[in-house]
Amino acid sequence: MEIVLLVVGETQDAWIREGIDIYLKRMQHYAKTSIQVVNHRDKQCDAVKSGDYLVLLDERGTVMNTDQLAQKFQKWMNAGPRRLVFAIGDAYGFAPEFRAKAQSSIALGPLTFTHDMARVIFMEQCYRCMKILRNEPYHNR
Repeated sequence: MEIVLLVVGETQDAWIREGIDIYLKRMQHYAKTSIQVVNHRDKQCDAVKSGDYLVLLDERGTVMNTDQLAQKFQKWMNAGPRRLVFAIGDAYGFAPEFRAKAQSSIALGPLTFTHDMARVIFMEQCYRCMKILRNEPYHNR
């Protein structure tokens, strides 16, 4: 299974790109993980393939703690999708037809983050979830 973070537009700040790269490298130990960039939110539909499981990172999604997210990860992975695709929209959210394709929706919490910061925060949470699922140590846990 592959984990994909589907985003609109390139990450702007170098320090955020560096953080994303750190967690992308760490994630390779657990699953093939990549970031797929589209240039406009209308292109997100084209990026989702048959057999993908699509999860929106959306302010209207379910709020959960990291242990709950790890359990969701396990459930999604057990469902056997070819790719587990997490999507972050643009400043206007998701196109209605893309939203309709999603099987699930989660929120990073009640705080507001820039789209670029949400990328690195979510990648860290992916890594933390994998550590939890493997019962491996992670600081402050």
